[in-house]
Amino acid sequence: MSEIYTVIVGILGILAVSGLFVGVTNDAVNFLNSALGSKAATMRTILLVASVGIVIGVVTSSGMMEVARSGMFNPQLFTFHEVMMLYLGVMFANVILLGLYNSWGLPTSTTVSLIFCLLGSAVAVSVYKISNDPAVGVTALSDYINSSRAMGVVSAILLSVVIAFSCGSVLMYLSRLIFSFRYTTLFRRYGSLWCGISLTAVVYFAVFKGLRSMLSGYAFVQLVDDHLLLSLAICWAICSLLLFFIQRFKVNILRITILSGVFALSLAFAGNDLVNFIGVPVAGFDAYSFARATGDPQMLMTPLAENVPANLSILLVAGAVMIVALWSSKEAVLRVTKTELSLSAQGDDGQEQYASSVFSRTLVRIALNINNGIERIVPAKVRAAVGKRFEYEDVEHSGAPYDMIRATVNLTTSALLISLATSLKLPLSTTYVCFMVAMGSSLADRAWGRESAVYRISGVMTVIAGWFVTALGGFLISFIVGLVLIYGGTVTFVVVTILCGWILFRSRFSKKARAAAAEEAEAPATNNDIIAALREEVGRTMECATKIYDRTLIAVLKENRKVLRDMVKESNDLFYQSRDRKYAMLPTLKRLQGGDVNTAHYYVQVVDYLNEMTKALVHITRPAFEHIDNNHEGLSVDQTRDLMAINDDVEAIYRRINLMLRDGDFTDIELVLSLRDQLFEAIAEAIKSELTRINEAKSNTKASMLYLTILTETKNMVLQSRNLLKSQQYFLKHRTEKKWIK
Repeated sequence: MSEIYTVIVGILGILAVSGLFVGVTNDAVNFLNSALGSKAATMRTILLVASVGIVIGVVTSSGMMEVARSGMFNPQLFTFHEVMMLYLGVMFANVILLGLYNSWGLPTSTTVSLIFCLLGSAVAVSVYKISNDPAVGVTALSDYINSSRAMGVVSAILLSVVIAFSCGSVLMYLSRLIFSFRYTTLFRRYGSLWCGISLTAVVYFAVFKGLRSMLSGYAFVQLVDDHLLLSLAICWAICSLLLFFIQRFKVNILRITILSGVFALSLAFAGNDLVNFIGVPVAGFDAYSFARATGDPQMLMTPLAENVPANLSILLVAGAVMIVALWSSKEAVLRVTKTELSLSAQGDDGQEQYASSVFSRTLVRIALNINNGIERIVPAKVRAAVGKRFEYEDVEHSGAPYDMIRATVNLTTSALLISLATSLKLPLSTTYVCFMVAMGSSLADRAWGRESAVYRISGVMTVIAGWFVTALGGFLISFIVGLVLIYGGTVTFVVVTILCGWILFRSRFSKKARAAAAEEAEAPATNNDIIAALREEVGRTMECATKIYDRTLIAVLKENRKVLRDMVKESNDLFYQSRDRKYAMLPTLKRLQGGDVNTAHYYVQVVDYLNEMTKALVHITRPAFEHIDNNHEGLSVDQTRDLMAINDDVEAIYRRINLMLRDGDFTDIELVLSLRDQLFEAIAEAIKSELTRINEAKSNTKASMLYLTILTETKNMVLQSRNLLKSQQYFLKHRTEKKWIK
């Protein structure tokens, strides 16, 4: 048997280890978010509990490996060579997919990626077999693909979105209705019963369902299954009684419940998601072992269709790698948690980072109309009583995005759904489940106020859309890679291997660069840090605006479409950056320490002036590009002469403004004011001249509209820039006087 297959197995092993590190970094938030979000314990404690759950979970994941071996296709119809190309196509497609999505900043789901990459590569190899056999038609494709199993898995993944969201919403609503946000008094009486339900669910689903394959031979497990309701009632009573006595010793049993949920969810994650990372390499190694025993690379892979237990040593090594990845990427894990925590946090601050959409606005209107209809039916006293249960109050005083009641609901619900799927050998997406449970519970907890609901829904839809794009992208990429590998032979195998190695290397370094950039972009903590960061941004924005304005006018005169297109992009980037800062203004103002009203007033002014200035710049570049892009007639000689004079005046003003902002010396501010007045007079004269040309029919209509637009927006842009400079001067003067008084 050719040594090339040994190399392929080695490559699959390397990609498995790489996949474990990347996958754990991205997916660990699924079982850490709720505990981190509620600040139920230290990061170290949470990771210790999660590590124990992972060790036990990987031991139970053997049955899930069947998904990679025979879940999506019928291996008994493929030869060893074809199966190895199929598996290699899956792993290479995963690398390419991850590299593309990292560069685009799109979210991914490892489960969806695995399923659809398997389908795509299997279809590619099936097309190869059909094309090489004239006696077989296209209709035979359904014989090679395990379509019923594939449709069952895909349906389960899609259905899990609705089920997870619904379960999270209903359970959170009932829990909050019982305890409210001021839960401490009532919880001391009945909290052990409620936490007992959570522990019972964890014990049954995580242990009896999750570890079913290991415990199936014991009579006690069979006894529990035969008397399920009675067993659950006894377990609830024992757990509640135990928690009641623990609570008497002033121990917060919510923390115990949350940590047990972390354990159950990490166990369920390892049991269900390990196949995403090592399922294909393990199946490839099994196929290699079968073929090496016979020495025939053309043997049919019938043994893969049999229920072959996974090698326990491999599973334990994979678990160890997962734990190392978890502990070595704590900072990366904390960064990834921010998306879910920001969308589920209590309050309306900062959610505008997600753009509004027609779909989200329509959903909010429908929800408001339904709510108004319900309010007309439900008596006022009942509405008032229910509303009082949902009045937010931070009784824990932890500053966490949400309290431990919601964290318990999130963890318990997610663990139940994932463990149930694992027992049914369905590769449910833990990312889907955990994210949608968190979104459902935050909605039921009235975290989605009218001020932020539209933006939160847009954020949720953005994440979900990313998953569906993952499915389509994974299928297409693996299909193409599979065809290239199966038809191309050794040469294409070497080329694709080098390409994927380069993508892995590049993705690793670009991820570090993005992480460093994200850390630099973090909001400063102190007043001085906030102001220093803002001053730096003001200077950078002004310098960029100067360059964009100058290049835009010159490109219009030269009718340079390419430069104008670039200027539109750069001006849009400037505007969106200033707009994002404006949307994040309220949280920043809250972070300003010491109640410094003058600092806050300065911050509001500068942010607003920056936004207006960049908006005016966009209103210059866009019409200019559209004019040239639509092949309209260029500007006349008179218009060109006037605009160049205006451009020289603007450049002189901006040069002085940039110098003052950079040096902090505002002695020439009156000169800028004088230059601004002269510029405005020149703009007024230019407009009058253009109106005269229009009356005398000496000017083209489209060119006149562009010319007048540029003049008007130039005036707005310079006006806002001068206001910006003046605000900066007042602030620095105030800060100096304040320090002198002290």
